[in-house]
Amino acid sequence: TQLFGDRMIIANATGCSSIWGGSAPVCPYTTNHEGRGPAWANSLFEDNAEYGFGMALAVKQKRAKLADAARALLDADVSAELKAALQGWLDNMDDADQSRAFGEQITALLPGELSKADGDVKAWLADLQTFSDYFTKKSVWILGGDGWAYDIGFGGLDHVLASGEDVNVLVFDTEVYSNTGGQSSKATPTAAVAKFAAAGKRVRKKDLGMIAMTYGYVYVATVGMGANMNQLMRALTEAERYKGPSLIIAYSPCINHGINMAYSQEQIKQAVECGYWPLYRYNPELTAEGKNPFILDSKEPNGKFREFLLSQVRYSSLQRQFPDVAEEL
Repeated sequence: TQLFGDRMIIANATGCSSIWGGSAPVCPYTTNHEGRGPAWANSLFEDNAEYGFGMALAVKQKRAKLADAARALLDADVSAELKAALQGWLDNMDDADQSRAFGEQITALLPGELSKADGDVKAWLADLQTFSDYFTKKSVWILGGDGWAYDIGFGGLDHVLASGEDVNVLVFDTEVYSNTGGQSSKATPTAAVAKFAAAGKRVRKKDLGMIAMTYGYVYVATVGMGANMNQLMRALTEAERYKGPSLIIAYSPCINHGINMAYSQEQIKQAVECGYWPLYRYNPELTAEGKNPFILDSKEPNGKFREFLLSQVRYSSLQRQFPDVAEEL
């Protein structure tokens, strides 16, 4: 919200993130001194990707209507000042700061122009006034956990990522169905103990990032806030700036991991340092420059992989209860 909050539209899957994201009587989202802030909404657990996709398409359609009216007015009987502002906006409509600056100029000029216009010119000016909220480039974000992204809502998520539309997806990966009591999900790694995997999960974790990268035109990143704040910030800003679908997967420690949640950021740091959670960015824009789009941001693992696993009850309990299979898993 500190990066994009004054122009952000959020579709939030039902789950832990929607409980701290928008349940009454407390809401963490607010407006800045100019009265601008995130627009937040929560639909069903299953359809969050499609829900956010609809928001993105609506924004795209309204901004296209704005652009049509702006282009028509460039050849109409309006002031040179308005034409200059319209041309500036058309040239910079996908730039967050410039689109707002030119949009504010246009909005300020509209009342005077409308008072002396008629016919088609008045209709085009009225369209600009009706959709003036959309002069500023919007930042559409689809937020949700791994239960939604890897499992129940994966079909929708895959559809939206494949569409090529300019949406940003942020997945909070707790590696378990957190909101419904800690059941095993496709995001649960091998050996982790969870409901429906009481003797440790026997198959490997689904690699959502790798699946998304196969499209070649989806920006993909894995992040860990406590491990590398700069890499997180870079991934967020690159994803938002990328004119296409973006997927950011964030390692999210959970009470179901059997850890002291006061040290969740330290857990993230250890997960990255031991190689449990590699940090990377896949930026399709680099392909166009003839570069490798994949960048591994984390360092060589420090050799403390087992130590990290055994610091979490979901792994250490397997060793206590099923020592015969724990070693192999």
